[in-house]
Amino acid sequence: MIGFDEAFATVMAETRPVEGVALVAVAEGLGRVLSMPAIAPADVPNHANSAMDGYAVRTADLSREGSVTLTVVADLPAGDRLERALGAGEAVRIMTGAPIPPGCDCVVMQERVRRDGDQVGIPAGCLPGDNIRPAGEDIQAGSVVLPKGCRLRPAHLGLLTSLGFERIEVYRQPVVAVLSTGNEVVEAGTPLLPGQVYDSNRTALRAALLALGVKVLDLGLVRDDREALAAAFARAGHEADAVISTGGVSVGDYDLVKEVLVGQGSIHFWQVAMKPGKPQAYGRLGQARFFGLPGNPVSGMTVFMLIVRPALLKLMGASEEPPRRMRAAFRGMLRKKHNRRDFLRGIAHFDEAGPWVETTGPQGSGILTSVARANVLILLPEEPLELRDGDPVTIQWIEHD
Repeated sequence: MIGFDEAFATVMAETRPVEGVALVAVAEGLGRVLSMPAIAPADVPNHANSAMDGYAVRTADLSREGSVTLTVVADLPAGDRLERALGAGEAVRIMTGAPIPPGCDCVVMQERVRRDGDQVGIPAGCLPGDNIRPAGEDIQAGSVVLPKGCRLRPAHLGLLTSLGFERIEVYRQPVVAVLSTGNEVVEAGTPLLPGQVYDSNRTALRAALLALGVKVLDLGLVRDDREALAAAFARAGHEADAVISTGGVSVGDYDLVKEVLVGQGSIHFWQVAMKPGKPQAYGRLGQARFFGLPGNPVSGMTVFMLIVRPALLKLMGASEEPPRRMRAAFRGMLRKKHNRRDFLRGIAHFDEAGPWVETTGPQGSGILTSVARANVLILLPEEPLELRDGDPVTIQWIEHD
């Protein structure tokens, strides 16, 4: 059995981005990962424009002592432009976002002026550059707007579109095979007999993988049978970039995953000093990375969130990011007796006193509601400890996409 940190470091060190790229439409790029940086082809904005509704003027016409009166020679809405340069003593009524007319170096907001017909009174104190957004204020042509390895979110797609991108180069989507093992596991919709459970693991994992943005190869339920398991593993190792199985990684007579995996691939580690999630496996299966998750639903989801998900993101080509963690006050009382890293399911709250966290209740490995209700994991060190009400703890936000 190895420690959690060693297990995580081993998996991440041995994971590389998939080979192959694809050219996709920006509108279809959600969740994909850039395989090369996106370079700005032009300034954004591509012209100096007004930050306010008001009047575009030349500060050379203004006074430092008092107001001056200028003649309004044009109205300039957003989307239009004035070709000629402004002359001495002239002003232009301008709307937010409209291009700054040639010769103008200041926009005076409309609340500060006095308008009478085509005459407008401009107060003292207006300076060059006031209320003008210069060309390239947001993005300068030739700059890197999104780096290689960026996993595209909605705002990223809007940004790329604002620069005129129609298509982008991304890493190909990894194929991740998922299967459940166990004679006691049945599909939902089947009458449940004593001793049987529905296959919640595969449903949750499929959803998590689809949210992540990979292609899912669903190999279904595989019985505790060497030949059936070997056939499923052979297909997964040939067709997938990663394989996730649930169940069969403990030490029972019918826990066959280790035996079959050794015959077709290799095991890098077996069992991790963490709770929940001690019985698990990591190795290789053909061309694929193999993740053997525990059959208990809470254990399987916890291992997926903490180890498998970061590895799959790296497999997708995404830049590594540290988990989102913070300190919070623990509410309640808890005694930890074992020597494994503990990951309690918790609910984080914020109020005027600051952040605080409570557990979701009973923390058994089969209590799936403890994961469904949680928004954080409460991270406890290996050594035994007692938590009292108000003690500070580290929490890690649960990521769902």
